Parts: sequence; structure tokens; C-alpha cells
Amino acid sequence: MTGFANAGSGIVVRGIAEAVVSNRAWLSEIDGKIGDGDHGNNMAKGFARAAERIGDGDRLDAAFATVTDVLMGEIGGSMGPLYGMFFSDMADVVADEEVIDPALFARMLAAGCEGVMAIGEAKAGDKCLLDALVPAVAAAEETASEGFPVMLAAMRQAATEGRDSTKDMIARIGRASRLGERSRGVLDAGAASCCLILHALADGVEKRLT
Repeated sequence: MTGFANAGSGIVVRGIAEAVVSNRAWLSEIDGKIGDGDHGNNMAKGFARAAERIGDGDRLDAAFATVTDVLMGEIGGSMGPLYGMFFSDMADVVADEEVIDPALFARMLAAGCEGVMAIGEAKAGDKCLLDALVPAVAAAEETASEGFPVMLAAMRQAATEGRDSTKDMIARIGRASRLGERSRGVLDAGAASCCLILHALADGVEKRLT
């Protein structure tokens, strides 16, 4: 199959929520080493609420919009607006589409990434979620012509490598930036949650293709 139906694909977002909720403690543990330690709890709370409001037949764009509404309107922390914009801009790309093929999926991811960068000053290399997201988007764009199986595998690998690369970085934004050299040696919580989200997104899409 070269694409999957938008209708009914809101279930993919439920899978993302399940991944975030099940990794709540791990994300908070990472965040607690150089941040305020609430990343896992805030993310889990937001995604759990969103999942409860996503119906079985919801379109992917509608489910993304639900996540955006919850993260930007009900959840505290600095990551809510960033992820809210990520899902909002992805929703805009596929809102009028009935079938999502690899090329459209890659454009969707790219739009989400651009949305995150547009509302902040962070960039890849700053020890942040973009260190997982930017290479994952690039991998998706580079392999979209090879079909979903190849593209999703490349996206997963790039996200994982990007997340892991943050361990050797010095934080340049957020609370952790005040630690300077002491922020090195720890994964970035935002990159970790972004990697989780991208892996769960890929898993959900694969299930829709079978």
C-alpha cells in the first residue's frame, strides 16, 4: 500500500499518547537531572487527556488538533506550546487530504518542525527536541520516494541517533543552560520525548498500512 486513509487514523495519536504515558517516569527522571523534573508528568497528563477525547473514527488531522488544544490550553511547562505548534502545523498540511502518502507524510513532518522553530530561538545543536526532530525530518524527506517501510525506518534511526547525540552536548537554552559544562553527560528530555513520539507515530502508521 502506498498510503493510508486520513479517516480513522486518529487512533495513531492514541498510540502516541500510550507511549508518552508509559514513559512518564523515565522522562521525568531525565528532566530532573538538569531541569525541573516535570517533563514526564506534564507530557503524560496532556496526552492522556487528549487520548480520552479522540474518537475511533477521528481523522488524523482532527486528532492532532485535539492534542494541540490540550497542550496549549491546559498543560503547563515550556514544552506545551512547542509540541502544540508541532501538531497544529502537521494537522494543517493533511486537513484536506483523504489519503496520506510518503511524500505528504514527509511534508507534514517538515511543517511541524518549522512550526516549532518559528516560535522559539532554539536550533539543532542546542540540546533540545530539535536535535531529534530535525534529523528525523531530513531522513523522511530523503527517503520518501522509497516508500513507507524504508522512510519510517530511516526516520526512527535518525530520531534515535539525534536523541542520543544530546548526551554529549552542552545545553544552550532553557533552565539547563545555566549549568554550562555540567549539563553534558545527560540526555535532553525534550529530545527523548520527541524520539518517543516519532517512534510511536511510525508504529501507528505501519499498523494503518497493513
